[in-house]
Amino acid sequence: QVQLVESGGGLVQAGDSLRLSCAASGRTFSSCVAGWFRQAPGKERQFVARINRGGVITAYADSVRGRFTISRDNTKNTMHLHMNSLKPEDTAVYYCAADFNQLADPAYWGQGTQVTVSS
Repeated sequence: QVQLVESGGGLVQAGDSLRLSCAASGRTFSSCVAGWFRQAPGKERQFVARINRGGVITAYADSVRGRFTISRDNTKNTMHLHMNSLKPEDTAVYYCAADFNQLADPAYWGQGTQVTVSS
């Protein structure tokens, strides 16, 4: 069992930056591949970023590559998503997620944090 809680969402203007945080319970978080997803109203859930167990290997959706940076600190059971040059299309509820295997269908999810980017 891995419990995840997101924070850091808010209302910003296009071009601004924002940092999302994900706090995980238990030391087993270090055994999980983790990452971020987002979902806008009326749209499908979208993969945003992924980070491996050691925090070295990362992957990003094309739409955020170069603007977003994912990181994790297993000693603190935390994960972050630094978002730069935000666009209105980044508006969504952002979820952190984790799984002991692959992140394609994560077993553990946070409850989400709202990010709204105005133009």
